[in-house]
Amino acid sequence: MERLSHHSDEMKANLIRRLNKVEGQIRGVKAMIEKDTYCDDVLTQIAAAQSALNGVGKLLLEGHMKSCIVERIQAGEHEVIDELLITVKKLLK
Repeated sequence: MERLSHHSDEMKANLIRRLNKVEGQIRGVKAMIEKDTYCDDVLTQIAAAQSALNGVGKLLLEGHMKSCIVERIQAGEHEVIDELLITVKKLLK
C-alpha cells in the first residue's frame, strides 16, 4: 500500500522554496566547475548547498515525526519506530 504525506500547503511551499534554492546552488556549483573556479570557493558553495539540503531534511523529519509517526503509533503500528530509526541513520551519514 502506498503511503502519502499530508503536509499543509504552507509547509509544501516552504519545502519547495528551499529545494529551489538548493537546486540553484547546485547549478551554481556546476557553473563554477565549468569556469575552473578556485577549488576552495567551489567547496565552500558545496558546503552551503549541503547545509541547505540538511535544513530541508530536518524540517521534513520534524513534520514527519509530529504527524505521520504519531498517527501510526496511535493506530498501533509500533514498527514505525524502527522505520524512523533507519531513516534517521540515513540522514546522519
